[in-house]
Amino acid sequence: MECSRCEKPAVIHIRYSGANLCEKHFKDFFETKVFKEFRKQVDLGRGKDIGVAVSGGKDSIVALKMIHEILKDRRDSRVFGITIDEGIKDYRPKSLKIAEEVYERMGIDYQIVSFKEKFGYTLDKMLGKERAGMPCSVCGVLRRWLMNKAAKKEGLDLLATGLNLDDTSQTILMNFCRADMKKMARLPPHKKVKEGLVPRISPLQRVTEKETYLYALLSDMEVHEQECPYAETALRGLYRDVLGELEDNTPGTKFSLLSSYEKVKGPLQEKYDGEKELGRCKKCGEPSMNEKCKACQILEKIE
Repeated sequence: MECSRCEKPAVIHIRYSGANLCEKHFKDFFETKVFKEFRKQVDLGRGKDIGVAVSGGKDSIVALKMIHEILKDRRDSRVFGITIDEGIKDYRPKSLKIAEEVYERMGIDYQIVSFKEKFGYTLDKMLGKERAGMPCSVCGVLRRWLMNKAAKKEGLDLLATGLNLDDTSQTILMNFCRADMKKMARLPPHKKVKEGLVPRISPLQRVTEKETYLYALLSDMEVHEQECPYAETALRGLYRDVLGELEDNTPGTKFSLLSSYEKVKGPLQEKYDGEKELGRCKKCGEPSMNEKCKACQILEKIE
């Protein structure tokens, strides 16, 4: 299989575009898409302090590298890494080691925030409690709470995640199937700044999981490839399989979902953003739509 842009052997066939790309042209293709999406989401007219949520997996490591490349020569901007240690036995220690090595190699300042230190329990211990709830729901809420706190403490303007096209399209489909328009309206990237919340961006949302993995592989990046042991309990897996089958039969389905969402995001935000004023959790003081935020509600159940 020959590259569509030169005569070198192709390393990937991109079904949704029909292109075959060699290593060089694939890297150019990938970086151009990510850089373009980053600049679409971030106004660099003024300096920005950007946090990157880094787990040690391929998506977050690639996102960190891309943002570092964009900002490394700017004196008015900086990159700061935030890594959450949930305390998942035989899983998280390996990824923490990789994340720290990458930070040190790139010369990026970072902070590791631990469930055990902040909440008194590891995620493993929490899930052993009778009323804890579903693993991914508990972990997701508490991780976001910790990341937002850490980003505010560091004085960051934005918080970047490694969500790719697969992740984003799955989330859109899940929320649509649940008719959860409020959650749809809150999906990143966030343009509007809300007091107490650091806006999130998703520079990888137009590249697929496969493309991200290949880019990391071709760039000799050390990444944590082990799947979280709690992932098999997540409903997201069903939507991943459904979307995978749709994509196989109709290449470009994931892009179509993202494009459709972007067309209705504005009206959704207009309807739901001002529907209820964002208050403060009476227990922790963090932003919340209710008397107590989701994080405090979860912690009360397991205490």
